[in-house]
Amino acid sequence: MKSIDATLHLSEIFGLQTTEPAILVVEFIFSIVWQLLDASLDDEGLLELTEEKVSRWAIKPQEMEIDGDDVYDEKNIAYLEWLQNFNTTMAIEIIGQFLQHKVTSRILYLARRNMSSHWVNFIQSLPLLGANSAALKTSKVLTSEDLLELTSDSRIVLSRKCKTSSVQKFHAVMAFGSLSYSAGLCHGASRSDLWLPLDLVLEDAMDGYLVNTTSAVEIITGLIKTLQAMNGTSWHDTFLGLWISSLQLVQRERDPIEGPIPRLDTRLCMLLSIIILVVADLIEEEEGAPCDEKEYGSTTINHWKEMKFSRKRRDDLVSSLQVLGDYQGLLAPPKSVVSAANQAAARAMLFVSGINVGSAYFECVNIKDMPISCSGNMRHLIVEACIARNLLDTSAYFWPGYVNGRINQLPYSVPAQAPGWSSFMKGPPLTSVMINALASSPASSLAELEKIFEIAVNGSEDEKISAASILCGASLIRGWNIQEYTVQFITRLMSPPVPADFSGSDSHLIDYAPMLNVLICGIASVDCVQIFSFHGLVPQLACSLMPICEVFGSCVPNVSWNLPSGEEISPHAVFSNAFALLLKLWRFNHPPIEHGVGDVPTVGSQLTPEYLLLVRNSHLLSSENTHKDRNKRRLSEVASSSSPEPVFLDSFPKLKVWYRQHQRCIAATLSGLINGTTVHQTVDGLLNMIFRKIHKGSQSITSVTSGSSSSSGAGNENSLKPNLPAWDILEAVPYVVDAALTACAHGRLSPRELATGLKDLADFLPASLATIASYFSAEVSRCVWKPVVMNGMDWPSPAANLSNVEEHIKKILAATGVDVPRLSAGGSSLATLPLPLAAFVSLTITYKIDKASERFMNLAGPALESLAADCPWPCMPIVASLWTQKAKRWFDFLVFSASRTVFLHNSDATVQLLKSCFTATLGLNIAPISSNGGVGALLGHGFGSHFCGGLSPVAPGILYLRIYRSMRDIVFITEELKTSKNGLKYGQVSLAAAMNRVKLAASLAASLVWLSGGHGLVQSLIKETLPSWFISVHRSDREEGSGPVAMLGGYALAYFTVLCGAFAWGVDSSSSASKRRPKILRSHMEFLASALDGKISLGCDGATWHAYVSGLVSLMVGCTPNWVLEVDVDVLRRLSKGLRQWDEEELALALLGIGGVGTMGAAAELIIEHCDS
Repeated sequence: MKSIDATLHLSEIFGLQTTEPAILVVEFIFSIVWQLLDASLDDEGLLELTEEKVSRWAIKPQEMEIDGDDVYDEKNIAYLEWLQNFNTTMAIEIIGQFLQHKVTSRILYLARRNMSSHWVNFIQSLPLLGANSAALKTSKVLTSEDLLELTSDSRIVLSRKCKTSSVQKFHAVMAFGSLSYSAGLCHGASRSDLWLPLDLVLEDAMDGYLVNTTSAVEIITGLIKTLQAMNGTSWHDTFLGLWISSLQLVQRERDPIEGPIPRLDTRLCMLLSIIILVVADLIEEEEGAPCDEKEYGSTTINHWKEMKFSRKRRDDLVSSLQVLGDYQGLLAPPKSVVSAANQAAARAMLFVSGINVGSAYFECVNIKDMPISCSGNMRHLIVEACIARNLLDTSAYFWPGYVNGRINQLPYSVPAQAPGWSSFMKGPPLTSVMINALASSPASSLAELEKIFEIAVNGSEDEKISAASILCGASLIRGWNIQEYTVQFITRLMSPPVPADFSGSDSHLIDYAPMLNVLICGIASVDCVQIFSFHGLVPQLACSLMPICEVFGSCVPNVSWNLPSGEEISPHAVFSNAFALLLKLWRFNHPPIEHGVGDVPTVGSQLTPEYLLLVRNSHLLSSENTHKDRNKRRLSEVASSSSPEPVFLDSFPKLKVWYRQHQRCIAATLSGLINGTTVHQTVDGLLNMIFRKIHKGSQSITSVTSGSSSSSGAGNENSLKPNLPAWDILEAVPYVVDAALTACAHGRLSPRELATGLKDLADFLPASLATIASYFSAEVSRCVWKPVVMNGMDWPSPAANLSNVEEHIKKILAATGVDVPRLSAGGSSLATLPLPLAAFVSLTITYKIDKASERFMNLAGPALESLAADCPWPCMPIVASLWTQKAKRWFDFLVFSASRTVFLHNSDATVQLLKSCFTATLGLNIAPISSNGGVGALLGHGFGSHFCGGLSPVAPGILYLRIYRSMRDIVFITEELKTSKNGLKYGQVSLAAAMNRVKLAASLAASLVWLSGGHGLVQSLIKETLPSWFISVHRSDREEGSGPVAMLGGYALAYFTVLCGAFAWGVDSSSSASKRRPKILRSHMEFLASALDGKISLGCDGATWHAYVSGLVSLMVGCTPNWVLEVDVDVLRRLSKGLRQWDEEELALALLGIGGVGTMGAAAELIIEHCDS
């Protein structure tokens, strides 16, 4: 082979600098086929039509001495033409034989995978030959269709039927997609179970306490690509599964409970905005992205098929939406969107009828006046959202059954000047009527939003305020078709540029105070924060809020601004609103939980202002994939519009000082207050202000910190209020609260006076509520304060409904089998709470449940719940009982919050909850909620009292999704899930049915691990937990023998492991998380190879180990081939050798075949040896 290479210069032509004989064999066979192709094209005069015009091979006929002029008579010429045609036909047929032969076809597959650029050039000429070759048309053994099929992407020649019994069984029952199509499935498996991880991720995103720094578009796009690869489904089925899961998300809480939690608007945002953007990104990835030879070569190199297949995902989107019409049970719109759905149906009906009307018509007509029914459903809204983003066109209106009929004319004409978006675009002023109309109805186009944004930037002071309120209205909440632009415009307005003529010494932000305040208050609700989180703008929003907090927190409150509504705002108000919103964007009330997860940082360490800025700055960085990713382009544009330079916490010294004080408060008791300092004077002033009504308490309270009485004397209330910047006040607040709490503990201050004083402090500077919560949380964790009796005299009493709360908690947890501890022994014990918790709950129940208090209660509520959950049982039920007396319509929410703490205080209860999740999903429970199994049993109807005439048992999946973020130990989850025997009762059902159950259980387990611990927990699982489990001895496993159960256990672990990795890192290299994959993957594959080499002794069952290794490699080869390229070549060779020792020759060959150039020679040798044997 070296002599052949020296003569033909194959290594030079193909650019592979190697002397490995087997690689030269691949190059040689590839060159023969390529030469035959070019020679055939040249014979038929087609070579000049190729892109290169000429061949790189010496294919021209060479004259010989025997070729005299006399041999070219007419008869010989005819014979030579026939002979040439015959030779051409034979050459083409030989090409076909090379592509069909068992050995050469596999050799050519190696060339396709590892010399993709050359394969592209080779394959581009085949359509030309197939379409124009006269010789091919005369062939009796090969057609043009056959030739193209032999080189198609779908023909994977290294995955032939395996001869080994175990692997043959594995491929038969693990066939990707079989879970949805197998007719003999049982135990609750259904088509929707394929998308169970998606259902969990979507429902998890509805947790009001989760504010994600990563765009939901990016998360779900990566998950969809992972599930599509792992399930082996078509894009039609993938899109259909996406629609069904998203619709189930909406239907699960179509009548949500009341409380400070995301409502239906958040779920509709997910379905009609985020999911549509996910689909748009997936379609753009196929249609717009250039080929990347680093990716899986066989899927990117057939350029001649681009025009034919570049719209395949778009066509599958159309077909999926057409089929979606059959799922009527999921399409019923919730009450709040019935009108929008009816308008969408009416728009389609008018278009089909040939009647052209603009959006103005729908702004002022009643759909009920239409001559025929225009009853719309959720599919109409989905289709409209797709049309708005150019994923569909109006031909969708003509789908069978999409409209109910046609009309000949409109029932009545459009009024000339009805206030609304259409009339606004014609130029009328922003009157109060117009403002109300625009704020209450979403914009229908980007042009309308752009005009409002232009007014917000360049209008008068009042116009800016009005434009800001309009942007934060219906266009933000229900403007699904343009929502990504609405959040971008709002974010850009939060960072106004410095005017060209600005020359003041103060910050230019001062002049924008009224507009900024309107924007901040307009997006402060739970739903709005979630919407910004879904769109990935939380890091940029935090970056915009930090300078606002820095500037207005440094202002002395001697200036104020009047809003058009008549409200007067001060710098303190602007600061407090901005500060409260900023703190919602990171879990400030949750101190870092120091649970180690391998060698990675703790989860809590990422939830900081620095981390938010780090993520924001990463959006500025240009990467090689940014131009391909629509979502990354959006985030990069927004970040650049506010500041093209990175931003760091050092840029905000006042904020940084407060943050460091906050951290010290959590870590240690208060100290450092020095008599006579400015902070000490501020503390005294605040104490005097908030306890001014106590006739004899001023001296005793202030003496806690200073030992001297206040000298403020008499005067009106305003004179007692410190005229200080907000940052100075916040610095003093922990000392003020400490002094007040100490005075209360020593009897110098009554509980009622304490609550009233703290409320006055929070009213004076609402931002202080955050520091109060931080202080109380830290003090509770120190366990130095005596409990107080909630007796109804000194402290409020929960007795009125504590027993009622207990009964409802039991009902909520009924489906889990978890025992609820008694709230009181025999009902006679008095309820007690730690003093800081009692003080905090007493403070919070003084707030009104109204719009003005909402943004601050949304801050204090999670802090109160976290504080109570950290206290011993039954503190949280007591807090819930007190709050249900205050807010009766929040009863369901508060009781549900209390029920979650049962699991936080008892790890056995958490284990039982996990078991309930598996029991429900696999359909092993006889309870009605779980009788059908699958996603429906796992997540049920969500939570609410609108079912069964009152509170009903909550599905175990919902409970787990709402508790895991508060668990202190997440590592034990992998231990429980890894050793679970769910679905392994083989013998009662067929192997295929048992494997389907195993796949479903593994899918659930992998989803819970990924959601619970993210990348860190997955890394710990693969790098540490699994190797140690295989090494250790399991007596129970050995007692069960090495039969099918052990094999199923190995396959379950393999599927579980690959899914965990795929969820965390993706199946390709498009996500930033994929950069963490090679190190962990190499470590695990090295462990497998070392065990196969005999260097590591294993304690697990041999059948389990065999099934795990073969299953893991099969899944990597079939579903995550990019992973194989990240494994060391030596490790791949050792794995292949070990598999061959098990007679897994086909699997060994498949592994080497996709391992890159480094394993190509070994793969070729194995192909040749296999043929010889």
